[in-house]
Amino acid sequence: MSKLTIGMCVYDDYDGAFFTLQSLRMYHSEVMDRVEFVIINNNPKSDHGKALKNIVDTISEPTTYLEYTKYSSPFLKGKIFDIAETEYVLVIDCHVLLDPGSLKKLLDYYDKGLDNGNLLQGPLLYDDLKNVSTHFDFSSKEWSGFMWGEWATNKKGTKPNSKPFTIPGNGMGLFSCRRDAWIGFNKKMRGFGGEEGYIHEKYKLKGKETICLPFLRWNHRFAKPSGTPYKLDINQRFRNYMIAFQEVGKDTQEVVDNFQRVVSTEYIKEVKKELNIT
Repeated sequence: MSKLTIGMCVYDDYDGAFFTLQSLRMYHSEVMDRVEFVIINNNPKSDHGKALKNIVDTISEPTTYLEYTKYSSPFLKGKIFDIAETEYVLVIDCHVLLDPGSLKKLLDYYDKGLDNGNLLQGPLLYDDLKNVSTHFDFSSKEWSGFMWGEWATNKKGTKPNSKPFTIPGNGMGLFSCRRDAWIGFNKKMRGFGGEEGYIHEKYKLKGKETICLPFLRWNHRFAKPSGTPYKLDINQRFRNYMIAFQEVGKDTQEVVDNFQRVVSTEYIKEVKKELNIT
């Protein structure tokens, strides 16, 4: 009986999705009888999109495949929870590898009822396969790369067998919760950027926590030698953060302060008017 849905959104990253899917099926075979997949193809007519459909057709595990082209955004990950039918859901980027045995440990954690409806994440494992970042630190008012939060490491999470602990948030390349515990992204958000920190604040406001599971280590391919296949719009990122900060009750002036050198005064005024921010 399936207990866990593993979902991912893919935009012109056939190679990443291929190796992510096949590594899960090859190196986590002990739990594949309890796993279903949800694959959202965000550019199905491209060569990458067509190749993705071909590999999905070969998967023997229960798989739901959706072609979606209305918009492209990490916020599409929320649709995975709408599609999933299992009790637990794990969302990963389409270019992520997981430690062997980590999926079994995640299922055991859920089956023991230890999650308490919280948001579960794990340490980012760097390419040297030694160093990790366990969370995001949101304390600085000066953002790097127009992104709220910086990677940080708590020694509690440097060993896979360490006990789970509460964190302020983490990168959204991997996250998990019970299907009925998903709080959801704001439906106004589009484009790329703004989900980190925001979703974690939403869980706090609901009286829940974000938990780092040290065993749930994930290696993320950040490099894009061929370039980014989708458009990165700084205006959209600014708007997302404004929506996020307003929703969770944080001061939107912090967002303005960090974007005003790259976003026009006219656009700042436009977004404030849209969101009724004085």
